[in-house]
Amino acid sequence: MSGSIPKPFIEDLVGRTDLVELIGSRVPLKKAGREFRACCPFHNEKTPSFWVSPDKGFYHCFGCGAHGTAIGFLMSYDHMSFVEAVEELAHRMGLDVPREGGNAPAAPRVDESLYALMARVAGFYQEQLSRDARAASYARKRGLTPQTLQTFGIGYAPDDWSEVLKRFGASDASREKLSAIGLIIAREKSDGWYDRFRDRLMFPIRDVRGRVIAFGGRVLDQGEPKYLNSPETELFHKGRELYGLYEVRQNRAPLRRLMIVEGYMDVVRLHQAGITYAVATLGTSTTPEHLRRAFRLISEIVFCFDGDRAGRDAAWRALQNALPEAKAGRELKFLFLPDGEDPDTLVGKEGRERFEARLNDALPLSEYLVTHLSTAIDIRHADGKARFVAEARPLLERVPAGPYRELLLERLAQAINLSGERFVAILSAMPGDSNRRANPANGNSESFGAQPDTSSRTAAQQRRITAARSGGRGSLVRQAVQNLLLFPAIAAQISQRDVEALAGIEEPGADLLHEMLVSLHEEPATSTAQVLERWRDHPAGARLAALAAAESIAPNAEAASNELRNALQRLARATTAAEIDALLAKDQAGGLDAAERERLKQLLTQSRDPA
Repeated sequence: MSGSIPKPFIEDLVGRTDLVELIGSRVPLKKAGREFRACCPFHNEKTPSFWVSPDKGFYHCFGCGAHGTAIGFLMSYDHMSFVEAVEELAHRMGLDVPREGGNAPAAPRVDESLYALMARVAGFYQEQLSRDARAASYARKRGLTPQTLQTFGIGYAPDDWSEVLKRFGASDASREKLSAIGLIIAREKSDGWYDRFRDRLMFPIRDVRGRVIAFGGRVLDQGEPKYLNSPETELFHKGRELYGLYEVRQNRAPLRRLMIVEGYMDVVRLHQAGITYAVATLGTSTTPEHLRRAFRLISEIVFCFDGDRAGRDAAWRALQNALPEAKAGRELKFLFLPDGEDPDTLVGKEGRERFEARLNDALPLSEYLVTHLSTAIDIRHADGKARFVAEARPLLERVPAGPYRELLLERLAQAINLSGERFVAILSAMPGDSNRRANPANGNSESFGAQPDTSSRTAAQQRRITAARSGGRGSLVRQAVQNLLLFPAIAAQISQRDVEALAGIEEPGADLLHEMLVSLHEEPATSTAQVLERWRDHPAGARLAALAAAESIAPNAEAASNELRNALQRLARATTAAEIDALLAKDQAGGLDAAERERLKQLLTQSRDPA
């Protein structure tokens, strides 16, 4: 896997993006002073409360609270992952996304002419569907409406061995390109080529930008294989792509879950019925990469399988592949349809509401795992329980250490009437066991605004610290952080001495203020959006985004700079006074040593002459 995207590149990309143009191409914006406004695209409203600030590079809705940068907007509106959003912004500017570190080089840039050729062939297939009476009749018989055919770009490959070859492969170079994208195949016993897809309903597979990267073809009558997919090519890697994901992202309703089904027709008919969160794997089992890609967008995935033996076998394979991605905060569920039914036929009979009602019966991964093992094993006696533990162990070991694994272990133990401790003891006693009891990671980073321990402060110290706060406008630190966030260029006006002085201040958020100043001294930023992207993964990232959306304290950069310097001076004075109080209290209680007395003398001198 290639390395991460350098943060300076991301910040520069966000700084160069015209946020008004980006959002305005999707949402009608109206100018309102120095900003722009619209009805929020993330919730229904009649009065505009969605504001876009080109100066900040930031958007905010005062109705639902949605806010973010250009990257955040693409992630929320176009349902992109973070990396996909960065790549989309880079593509808009004609830039390649650099990578750093990693064990493998970044993938080479694909020839854009291959995408153009795919698009031309897809258009040809669509034309053929409209002209071929038999293919059009088949599409109608399967219940597909003209709107659905257009939305998914469904077409028809003629019943001819060389129609695509004749139309798009006139030269050696064009034939090589058709071969490279899997549309023609070289003959084995003679020179020449022939079309891969013939007499099939064609389902174009699109990437995140809507470009056709492959096809799936279904026979109209009897024939094998029933479905034929494009081979792996420069454009297409079936272990990563999900059919219908592009169409899911075009739906502007909030995306709360993905339903993974098995066939192209299942996806199309579900979307047509209004279940616009259905996707399908492409002739392969669900892979960890499929799940990682899906979990970048949502936190709930429902696997939907036919109720027959083949469907249950596919579900068990999906569960085993899903275990490495089972973590706290994610939901994996399994929905089994009645025997003899698939999503395509069932949604046609029942409609959207009744089909979606079945989701209430979907089994969480933990329950499906227990049910599957319990059905295959008689757990009423010791032998069966021992086998249950043995079967569960390799599955449990595939789950990442953390809270979910702990809870899953407890559920497995409960299934055979054992305590969690006893279950672990049996696991540990098994030969060759590599199981380790997983403990949740203990995070120790404080988010901005967390209150430090004040139990050891004297009353006088607490009064000094309280005096450093400004009523009605939040603490001095909060004001300083917001000024720095909204006008990051003012960091250059703060002396290194004042930055270093922050390191000893015990005020909530002072560590973040210090970290921001140090970072902005080393790598200056010019916009709020750049600062937010730099701190996107920081524990205080969400709090900073909220501050960016709050009303500005200072009207301009000059006022912000003055307020920031004033806040730093007041914080320093309050900290000095608090330390003086502590030393005086100790002197009264039991006396100071020589070093402490010298420190008190130094502090008293500084308090009289701050300069």
